[in-house]
Parts: sequence; C-alpha cells; structure tokens
Amino acid sequence: MQFVDQAFARRLESAEETPQVDCARMLQKLRPEIGADFAPICGGHMMFAGLNSPIGHAAGLGFDGPVTGADLDRLETFYRFHNAPAQLDICPLTDPSVLELVSARGYGMLELNNVLYRPIDSQEKFEIPSGIEVRRSNPVEADVFSDLLTRSFFDKEKPPADFADMLAPLFHFPECLTFVATANGVPVAAAAGRVISEHRVFALFGAGTLPEFRGRGIQTALLRTRMKAAAEAGCDLAVVVTRGGTTSERNCNRLGFRIAYSKATVIRHWEKN
Repeated sequence: MQFVDQAFARRLESAEETPQVDCARMLQKLRPEIGADFAPICGGHMMFAGLNSPIGHAAGLGFDGPVTGADLDRLETFYRFHNAPAQLDICPLTDPSVLELVSARGYGMLELNNVLYRPIDSQEKFEIPSGIEVRRSNPVEADVFSDLLTRSFFDKEKPPADFADMLAPLFHFPECLTFVATANGVPVAAAAGRVISEHRVFALFGAGTLPEFRGRGIQTALLRTRMKAAAEAGCDLAVVVTRGGTTSERNCNRLGFRIAYSKATVIRHWEKN
C-alpha cells in the first residue's frame, strides 16, 4: 500500500470535501429556503447545508500552508452568519497550525472517523450473490433510492426531517453514480459514489441495506460494482470515510481497504446572548 504523505492525504480528503460542495451547490437551487452555502478557504472549503445537517463542515484546510487566526475568524463568521456552530475536519497530515488554532479557541470533539483507501484494479473480477441484481439507478428512482437509505439507516429510530432532501443532489451531478440492488426484482439496497477527476479518486458513500436482507453479501456486491464503474471513469483510488468498528469498515477491510489515518471533526458552539 502507498505511503500516506501530505500530498496523498490531500487526495483522500477530497472524498468528503467535494461531495459536500456538490450538495450545498445543488441545495441552493433545489431548496433555496435552507440557505445552503459554500466558499473556498485555505485550500479547502467551508460548507453549510442546513441546521443539524450531517453535511456542512469545513474540509481540506491547511494543505497549502499554515492557517492563520484571520482565516479561522473568516470561517467562524461564515457559520455565525448561518446561525450554526463552526465545524471543521482535522486531518493529521494537514499543517499543525489548524490544530493549534482550534485548541486555543476551545473547540470540542464532535466525531472521530477512519479514512480508508484501496487502489482500484480495472481487471479485478467479482461475483454477485445468487438472486441479486445490481444496476445503475437514475433520477426517476430518486424516491426509491432515498426510501431505501432512510429505512436502512434508521430502522430503529425516526429519521431527521430533512434526510431525504440531503440525498436529492445525488441525482443532479453527472460525476455522482448511484446504484440499486434488487432481490427477485424488489429493491433492497442502495449505494452511491462520486468521481473526483481532479484527484482520480472515487468517493464511496450512501450505502445501506434493508435489515431483513443483511448478511447476504449485497453491500460487498455494491462496493465492487462501484469500484468497477470508478475504474471505467479513470479513477485509480477508492476512498471511504466511516466510523471505526462498523459493518461498513469490516466490509471494506474484507475487500482490501486499509486505514490511512483517523481524523476528527471539531465543533465550536456560540454562547447565547
């Protein structure tokens, strides 16, 4: 596996940064009342996609050099304007100034994720489980796709009110590939990915299987199908970001993905007046 230096980490970080920019940009058109926004900063981007949205933290900062207090002021002004807490990713390969600044300003840990990667082999062969079909999805199936992921992710709890809205932009970008798996013609799982041509990276995300169909190798089939599509699109690296110890991480490990590093998302809440 490749040595993870700063240049390689910059490629890996694009797997979260670019899809978030996509989402914010498209929500500006599809749901202007949300007030979605994004702007470049310090070699990366800061994004806002609605209050309490899992999409909407700054990413990719500090790869072009030190981040200054004035830079962080600008980021905090961006999130204050949207009445949202400031959030940003801390990659261990970025300039140390990022961590120093957020530590000095009292940012807290929001979550910790593992960044996994795997070279893409265009000649790799794979099998689909018997009785399962995996195919490309399309905008006509947007509701089916959203329903599958909602029922997969929140089978034991109520989903956020705007969860489906977060998925809508996936069908409005040619670089975003969506797939549905069916069992005897019935949709049972879904997954997506984004071709990032600039870095020859394929970002894997949005994968879920209905509870009653888990343990049959469907997600592995979706993962392999997406990697094949990524190879055809000219990508040579697949990237997935997930929490440690999850089923997603286990499936990736079985297919040869390795952890490049763990990264934190930090947050700063504002004092109420």
